[in-house]
Amino acid sequence: MSAATTEASIPAAPHAPAPDIGRDGADTLLYGVVGWPLTQSLSPLLHNTGFKILGLPGLYLRWEVPPQRLPAFVDSVRLLHIRGCSVTIPHKIALLPLLDEVSPLARRVGAVNTIYWHDGLLCGDNTDVAGFMAPLEQEALGGANVLVLGAGGAARAVAAGLTALEPGNRPENIYVATPSDRSHLPLAEEFGLNPLDWNRRHDVPALLVINTTPLGMRGKAEGESPYSFEAAGKNLGPHAAGATAIAYDIVYNPLETRFLQEAARAGRRCLTGLDMFFGQGNAQFRLWTGQPLPREARCALEAALAAG
Repeated sequence: MSAATTEASIPAAPHAPAPDIGRDGADTLLYGVVGWPLTQSLSPLLHNTGFKILGLPGLYLRWEVPPQRLPAFVDSVRLLHIRGCSVTIPHKIALLPLLDEVSPLARRVGAVNTIYWHDGLLCGDNTDVAGFMAPLEQEALGGANVLVLGAGGAARAVAAGLTALEPGNRPENIYVATPSDRSHLPLAEEFGLNPLDWNRRHDVPALLVINTTPLGMRGKAEGESPYSFEAAGKNLGPHAAGATAIAYDIVYNPLETRFLQEAARAGRRCLTGLDMFFGQGNAQFRLWTGQPLPREARCALEAALAAG
């Protein structure tokens, strides 16, 4: 398993009391998700279900904040003493210098997906690594080729998890590509990945292909895919004997993206973003409350995705 997933995080305070904000609402602790846009996010459903089932005084909101307003939003978190935030596209990297402390793991990843308070300091951590790696625990990736599509905050968590695997389980080559043919270069250099031109992404015989781009996400990118499994063909590389070819999409809404639909038709086993999403959310909930998300929170998430 990834060494990165066991790296120490900043210790979290237990479910802390809210500041004295008056009798009305004094017992309600504010949490939320910050990103741009957020129409696809099911984080409010996940965490509010957890608060309700466990009887905790939390309220989880949705805050759509454009990039240029992120510093002002962090000021608001401090002023209002918002107890915790999930952080999503496109703020995971830009948030780092705006916090008081950042965990060693988040520093290594270079991205924060969780904000919380500890000893009066506004802190950041990254729970994406553990969430991403969980479905891959039993997969034979040793010596294989892996292709990562995208280079944002989620891709950094993917790179951190894969490169921290024990030598016998670590892929031989991890390729990364982005449509710009530029944005992936710093990520490749930092984690020792192989940069790849976007128009050559189908040439790599990859046993595991991972979509970390927003393509396929519910909204304006729904119905799009960053990869053609038909164009890639059946060549999975010299280390694929006896192994199952995998397509992994970190997008969780919708559950079956075009990327995964085409992968299934090509004979690939598919990993959805549901396990990663719930895993990282569960780790966030533990940081904020000291308790895991209840089973009902996962059930609510699955029901919403099935209905969608």
